Amino acid sequence: MVPTQPPDAGDIVQKVLLVPGSLRARSTSSAVLRTAEQVAPEGVATTFYDGLGGLPHFNQDDDRDPLPPTVAELRAAVHSADAVLFSTPEYAGALPGSFKNLLDWLIRDAEPRSIYEKPVAWINASPRGAPNAHAELRTVLGFAHATIVDDACVLVPVTDAMLDADGMITDADARAQIAVAVTALASAI
Repeated sequence: MVPTQPPDAGDIVQKVLLVPGSLRARSTSSAVLRTAEQVAPEGVATTFYDGLGGLPHFNQDDDRDPLPPTVAELRAAVHSADAVLFSTPEYAGALPGSFKNLLDWLIRDAEPRSIYEKPVAWINASPRGAPNAHAELRTVLGFAHATIVDDACVLVPVTDAMLDADGMITDADARAQIAVAVTALASAI
């Protein structure tokens, strides 16, 4: 995880962690967040989290020092962020299991700057809407007492045809909607 927009000296920077809910390299969820890196407004530094596939299955017995290294890295990334932006597909009518696993690890974090009361939002990239996954995401994040920024929770339908060879969204309308969502989330920090 490397910040994609390093701050200039003296700038006030809001740090947004971008967390995809898909393991696929060219998923539309990842494309939304990679595009968010490009369209984030000045003063917003983004970090793309790419460790979803390396997280161990959640086991409360393992939620103690020393944490599994990938879990410690995930929690450190959340702690260093001022807000978190998710994008996840729906799988079998629900959140993907690997993504729910990530959320389980975050919910158990009781350290300062955890997900608790942190501004969060999501961008739904599914052309079919994925309503069940996003309803579950709202439930889980509410249970974690995260601060859901409704103005930044948007539907931006993305298809493979809207992606360039690098997996970035080329559609100007979609890019503008993503920029608005990132700006709304940063404004809630």
